[in-house]
Amino acid sequence: MEAYKKWVRRNKDYVHSLESLANGLTWLLPERFSASEIGPEAVTAILGIVTAINEHIIDTTPTQMFADPVKPNSFPYSLCISAIKDLETLVEVAAQHYYGDDKKWNFIAVTEATKVLVRLALFRNSGYKMLLHGGETPNIEKHLGFSSSQHNGGGFQKHGAHHGSNGQNPWNLEGRALSALSRFGENARMGSDPVWLRGVQHKQAIMEPPPQMIERPSLSMILSEKGVQGALFLMGEVLFITRPLIYVLLIRKYGIRSWIPWFLSLAVDTIGAGFLTQVTKSRDYHLTASEQDELKRRKLLWALYLMRDPFFSKYTRQRLQSTEKLLEPVPIIGLLTAKIVELVVGAQTRYTYMSGS
Repeated sequence: MEAYKKWVRRNKDYVHSLESLANGLTWLLPERFSASEIGPEAVTAILGIVTAINEHIIDTTPTQMFADPVKPNSFPYSLCISAIKDLETLVEVAAQHYYGDDKKWNFIAVTEATKVLVRLALFRNSGYKMLLHGGETPNIEKHLGFSSSQHNGGGFQKHGAHHGSNGQNPWNLEGRALSALSRFGENARMGSDPVWLRGVQHKQAIMEPPPQMIERPSLSMILSEKGVQGALFLMGEVLFITRPLIYVLLIRKYGIRSWIPWFLSLAVDTIGAGFLTQVTKSRDYHLTASEQDELKRRKLLWALYLMRDPFFSKYTRQRLQSTEKLLEPVPIIGLLTAKIVELVVGAQTRYTYMSGS
């Protein structure tokens, strides 16, 4: 296994190119969107899992790890989430094939519930930081409000974190002075340490503070220190994490053709995004560049509501078919349009392709 890790890290550009080519070709597999064909989806799932493992190996290269004051996660949450997402389509196709269209939602609900549990565990373990790409990308970028002696979750600033009236700690200054004096004695290369130097080293050991263990923010800490803003941030993230499961459970109860799951899912997305928007307007909250991109990505995911039933069946499909007929007489363009529409309509039949989770 170590030899494979070294090979992947040494040839990461080649690995990325090969994976992109293989994943692109899977869309051209015959019977890709057939209800009775499990093989192509199994191939796609295996390639996806291999890709996720390779990405995890590359991301955990020791020389590329960012220095983080908080102990890194021992459990590979990101890899676990990626593997579940690669398997979920295969689970959907197999469940539909063996149990039918109605009962497949039981298996999809179990898959979504598993993702919710893993993401909630990651959310808690990361100190309640915003999940990037649903947890597939670790949120290790430091916030502007961080100081060297504390670690705040969710980008909130903690007031009163400075030492002394000038923002400096005279205790640390004295320790550094003693440390410099000690190094001066070491550089003298005396045969034996004099009594005065041993006294300085002993005093230095007493004066220098021990390494501080960075405490990861807890739920009660965020609620007590951040108040309403902290509660809104937590609710916004929890709604984003649980929205897919709520949507599937509503489909399981009311059916895919009902407007109730569609509207309630959109409402959950809207409320969650509203909470996060309200929090980011606060002066006590500073988004990192990655978190700003994540909020933009989440808003782009709302376009998937155009591809979900019953909206798709009633409106989007008609637009696609009229566009295909309009461009059909045009050479090459008409052929490409027909293929694109075929792929889009086929992908729409799979919940997992349009779930946005």
